[in-house]
Amino acid sequence: MLTILGFAMIATFLVLIMMKKMSPIAALVLIPALFCVFVGEGAKLGDYVLDGVTDLAPTAAMLMFAIVYFGVMIDVGLFDPIVRGILKFCKADPMRIVVGTALLAAIVSLDGDGSTTFMITVSAMYPLYKRLKMSLVVMTGVAAMANGVMNTLPWGGPTARAATALKVDASDIFVPMIPALLVGLAFVFVLSYVLGVRERRRLGVLTLDDMLEEETETETVLVGSGGSGDGKVSMRKAGTAGAGAAGGTGSGADAPGEGTASAASGDEDGFQGLDPNRSTLRPKLYWFNALLTVGLLTAMIMEWLPIPVLFLIGAALVLSVNFPHIPDQKARLAAHADNVLNVSGMVFAAAVFTGVLQGTGMVDHMAKWMVDVIPAGMGPHMALVTGILSLPLTYFMSNDGFYFGVLPVLAEAGAAHGVTPLEMARASLVGQPLHMSSPLVPAVYVLVGMARVEFGDHTKFVVKWAALTCLVILGAGMLFGII
Repeated sequence: MLTILGFAMIATFLVLIMMKKMSPIAALVLIPALFCVFVGEGAKLGDYVLDGVTDLAPTAAMLMFAIVYFGVMIDVGLFDPIVRGILKFCKADPMRIVVGTALLAAIVSLDGDGSTTFMITVSAMYPLYKRLKMSLVVMTGVAAMANGVMNTLPWGGPTARAATALKVDASDIFVPMIPALLVGLAFVFVLSYVLGVRERRRLGVLTLDDMLEEETETETVLVGSGGSGDGKVSMRKAGTAGAGAAGGTGSGADAPGEGTASAASGDEDGFQGLDPNRSTLRPKLYWFNALLTVGLLTAMIMEWLPIPVLFLIGAALVLSVNFPHIPDQKARLAAHADNVLNVSGMVFAAAVFTGVLQGTGMVDHMAKWMVDVIPAGMGPHMALVTGILSLPLTYFMSNDGFYFGVLPVLAEAGAAHGVTPLEMARASLVGQPLHMSSPLVPAVYVLVGMARVEFGDHTKFVVKWAALTCLVILGAGMLFGII
């Protein structure tokens, strides 16, 4: 009964948000609360929610201060050289823009944090997509898949969890998986090229001047990085002061957004995603900010302090050094408050969902049912089975639930047929490109929120491509004898 109710709760949630009948926050709170009553555990709902909040509170704190930290780093220009290089490659060609999105997301993903990746990627690419009226779900989908492949880095989380759960060394899991992961990343780039060509055919080969309109329309990029210190991205025709930004509207895939944009000088194609003259730039502090970020990422990888503590200290330090005057600090915090509130609110709403799933025992019954339905004859192929199961299980469950709850059971079944724990651990990483778009992953709400894409639209677009990416990695792993 709990198994059926668990799957029904997840299905109800996904259907309602994909049909846009409920907002993600409302669905994450109300649907599990209703199903908790159906299970007969309504009296314990408060305990389940508090347990979920307790588990996710460090994640919420990390995201809050990571958004402030990296938002300020974008403001002061730390990532401008990378962004300029990607934008120079992209020009106004939709194909190049989509491939550039994947490339930028993959590079930034080396820090092991999805929220950071999505903040930087969207801040750089959103103005181009919006200006050229490209599909915004293409941007969110490509960024999520590239980050999902790179999320398997030893300091990204899943590999460390698998190593801990099966008591093996993380490097023994990750290093042999590199060829299969490179194939997966190459597939993401190929897919980006195909999607980009499709966008090019839909829109034509464009120049940004073609898209200028007489009537000024406005839009906002939610990561603060704009002129006049207000955190907005500005656009105009090269050599024409005050030309407006054409804020293309969209439906379905292209979620509309409105706000403000200020004038700025354009590059050789008449467009500059990040205003190179914004008042928040701190060129004299560039190397300080770079070294501070490298030190922060090193501390994360070496686990010198808990990640929320590192970002809390980092955010306080970067604000104090780059903006010593209190009014300027308040302005920077206000510029990023929208993102902080949206993401932290979504995390705590997800705590209700995960708290009910775990507290009522639904997730345990669902996992046990999926393990029990595996035919006995598949025992020698448990690594393959684990790789396939990692797609739905890491999508519908948290990584902690899968790696510490399900994987040890699968590994035990595999061990009885001679499948090593290392093979099982490697296979368990296959589902990460799909996992990064799970409604239980807080970082995905940073992505869709900043890109102004409905979560349901993102889900409808990305699931099929992310699942295909997972299967390509699994196939490569089998072909190379890694899994």
